[in-house]
Amino acid sequence: MLEMRGVCEKCSIQLAESGEAVICSFECTFCVDCGRGMDNRCPNCGGELVMRPRRIAS
Repeated sequence: MLEMRGVCEKCSIQLAESGEAVICSFECTFCVDCGRGMDNRCPNCGGELVMRPRRIAS
């Protein structure tokens, strides 16, 4: 299962599970603004940052 991290790894802003965020294949997680500022490349692994899927409350 995808780990829904609640904090941007760059700027430490809180991320809601239902809010927008970007992740790489290793689940490094960033807010959209930081992702854009890093040209959608993960600074940890160099991988592509893509939109994180939203978890729908059951």
